Amino acid sequence: MTLAILCSGQGPQHRGMFALTGDAPEAEGVFAHATRLLGGDPRELVVSQSDAALHRNRVAQVLCTLHSLAATAALRESMPASLVIAGYSVGEVAAWGAAGSMAHADVLDIVSLRAEIMDEASPAGDGLLFVRGLSFRVVETLCEQNDASVAIVNPGDAFVVGGSRLALQALGQRALAMSATKVIPLHVEVASHTKRLSRASPLFRQALGTRRVSLPAVGTRLLSGIDGATVIQIEPGLDKLAAQISQTVRWADCLQACIEAGASAFLELGPGRALCEMAAGAYPDVPARSLEDFRTLEGARAWIASHAPRGGYPDPPGAP
Repeated sequence: MTLAILCSGQGPQHRGMFALTGDAPEAEGVFAHATRLLGGDPRELVVSQSDAALHRNRVAQVLCTLHSLAATAALRESMPASLVIAGYSVGEVAAWGAAGSMAHADVLDIVSLRAEIMDEASPAGDGLLFVRGLSFRVVETLCEQNDASVAIVNPGDAFVVGGSRLALQALGQRALAMSATKVIPLHVEVASHTKRLSRASPLFRQALGTRRVSLPAVGTRLLSGIDGATVIQIEPGLDKLAAQISQTVRWADCLQACIEAGASAFLELGPGRALCEMAAGAYPDVPARSLEDFRTLEGARAWIASHAPRGGYPDPPGAP
């Protein structure tokens, strides 16, 4: 049996996001490293800072990546021998850490730099919009008509589109007029995964080349976000990871790839529940939970044990 690990993207960070992992001794090293990056303990920052501060691009990307890495560290010994790992947006970088392909400290460093590169490359006033209830072809046409782009393809006719806030406002109004069932602006300050960030991808690729990276251990399958394909070579895998900043993320394909890899359950590392809800909607016969569904780490460990054979999970190189 195979457990599918889903690493969340930015947006659902909240004040209680480290309730389960904040005191885990296995995660203390990664919290310490994030403290140096953020200039304060993230467990305190999420409580003391304003919502606007928590949703600034660099802070948001570091916090959400930290959440996945802290969960990975805390749950490592409970993980089964067979894993498939996918990450949503910045969560794809966290997925390389969760797969043991990159040291957790390096993941946090590279995510911080990723956010800075994206901010510098992004036109002012850009953002993302969620649209549900229209076909891909209709949403694509709306994007062409409003100088926007499809950023993420989710299952169930659900999409994230990116562009200027003015363009997204016009697109959203048109989508509602065409009977879209949901249109919601997202708390993201850049048009991630669109051509508007084309300058950022090569810069991030250069940065990735400075880090020590390895392929996942035998039994662990790591997926690329832009096509759902398994990473089988490091350099092409890093090429895709960098290209993802300015290309459409095919999340529906990633979930399908998890099923094709034999996933018997989905576990979202969080924060939030968006990914496990998507998985449950697309594949209702496969159990799907988020770490935030559990009151204790012991509960999460018991759930993992009941859905996949227990086995050791390899430490990432240089893990704190």
